[in-house]
Amino acid sequence: VPITNIRNFCIIAHIDHGKSTLADKLLEMTGTVQKRDMKQQFLDNMDLERERGITIKLQAARMRYIMNNEPYCLNLIDTPGHVDFSYEVSRSLAACEGALLVVDASQGVEAQTLANVYLALESNLEIIPVLNKIDLPGAEPDRIAQEIEEIIGLDCSNAIRCSAKEGIGIIEILDAIVTKVPPPKDTLKNPLRALIFDSYYDAYRGVIVYFRVIDGSIRKGDKICFMANKKEYVADEIGVLSPNQMEADELHAGEVGYLSASIRSVADARVGDTITHFAKRAESALPGYSEATPMVFCGLFPLEADQFEELREALGRLQLNDAALKFEPESSSAMGFGFRCGFLGLLHMEIVQERLEREYNLNLIITAPSVVYRVNCSNNETVECSNPSLLPEPGKRRSIEEPYVKIELLTPKDYIGPIMELGQERRGEFKEMNYITENRAKLTYMLPLAEMVGDFFDQLKSRSKGYASMEYSVVGYRVSDLVKLDIQINGEPVEALSTIVHKEKAYTVGRALTQKLKELIPRQMFKIPIQACIGAKVIASEALSAIRKDVLSKCYGGDISRKKKLLKKQV
Repeated sequence: VPITNIRNFCIIAHIDHGKSTLADKLLEMTGTVQKRDMKQQFLDNMDLERERGITIKLQAARMRYIMNNEPYCLNLIDTPGHVDFSYEVSRSLAACEGALLVVDASQGVEAQTLANVYLALESNLEIIPVLNKIDLPGAEPDRIAQEIEEIIGLDCSNAIRCSAKEGIGIIEILDAIVTKVPPPKDTLKNPLRALIFDSYYDAYRGVIVYFRVIDGSIRKGDKICFMANKKEYVADEIGVLSPNQMEADELHAGEVGYLSASIRSVADARVGDTITHFAKRAESALPGYSEATPMVFCGLFPLEADQFEELREALGRLQLNDAALKFEPESSSAMGFGFRCGFLGLLHMEIVQERLEREYNLNLIITAPSVVYRVNCSNNETVECSNPSLLPEPGKRRSIEEPYVKIELLTPKDYIGPIMELGQERRGEFKEMNYITENRAKLTYMLPLAEMVGDFFDQLKSRSKGYASMEYSVVGYRVSDLVKLDIQINGEPVEALSTIVHKEKAYTVGRALTQKLKELIPRQMFKIPIQACIGAKVIASEALSAIRKDVLSKCYGGDISRKKKLLKKQV
């Protein structure tokens, strides 16, 4: 296929607006996948993705489409829709020249729709608006088209109205991709530069890298170099994804394919890195590369102590496929041996936890999620701390900084009050409120990340009856009045229950923890005090009374003085 007939595009949308269903229909209509092999969410390989209806790991597929008797090669990259994976989405967009912006015709523009559009505009992509789910009884395509024009500023007079489920408007989408998306630039004569947009681990062949050739060409057997980590490999096998892997001898500028080179770890072929020839290297790497930094941390402990080694092995295997997952051993007097794990966000944490329990049959105890704090010590050192038990003593620290996020909330106007109340409760700093349409508003807050990793999203959904959506980005660190809250049970501190909280919230959190523990801890033959402390100062306390012998069981009547006598004897 000549370079003028190649079209690289991706599908961007908010969660559950029909990305994967549309990808299925495009594969079916172009004959890439036979009807007998077709199944729902064809590109989603994990059971977890199918059950939840979300895309976790992006996929690519090469489709052949004939328009006006001219064959075209369409390379589709299906992206995840969750905010946790926004870096992967940005690299997928960098590998394309166009994007299908899919908006649900009943729900309209949501937070992740906006975030992804801005990413696409930064990459100078041709955006084709698509109104999906027009077959639903509650669909209002005219209103939603007007909403897209008002909020995003895209001309929606020719927006394609489709129903991926019913197969309506799919041919129009394919025609629009061919006519509107520009072909890749012809840079075949330049030194090789290829962008890695995904990679996964294969037990037999090592890491398989998905890439888009930006400049030059790559042949089977070429000696290649990854520019970020300077590692060198030989391309044993290259090919295209159709959507199953098909070997090829050579890939040129503008094409999307895969590469196998006996790479041992996904960390050696990171998303966003640049591939070039070892002998004839490119002068500069492609822009936009950054390493994944975990934002949310929690402790994972096996329920059975003898499962520790199995947990270590399972985490190691998951890390082969997921370079963003970080873990290190930790021990606790209450929980025994386990691991402190770092994740991109709450969904990433939930997925890893569920995969460990499901794929490796592990029973886990998970501690409350926390974030990375920066502690400025009195000797002018700065220490990063994700585990409350490793926080330096009060005498050794000058201040504690916590990460802040800029959070954008899109909500119908009826729920502005409850959502602003939620923002104030979570120590949010109100920035601005814009009415993006007559009935919908966008609220912007600066919020501590620690306040968001709890049940913020659940509260947002329940206070807005499920209509509000959110998008966030980390903006940096700020000094806050934070303290370490310890829990003591029967005079013994329990490190696994320690948390770093804001001074104003310490009493509320301490009171809630002690009351909950009083319900959960079984009673003993002696009294057990449960205390929440800051340093040596007890700020909340509950006591679990001792189990006593029922001395009144034999007393089935008679005068009250007999009961009193027996009770007095017991004391």
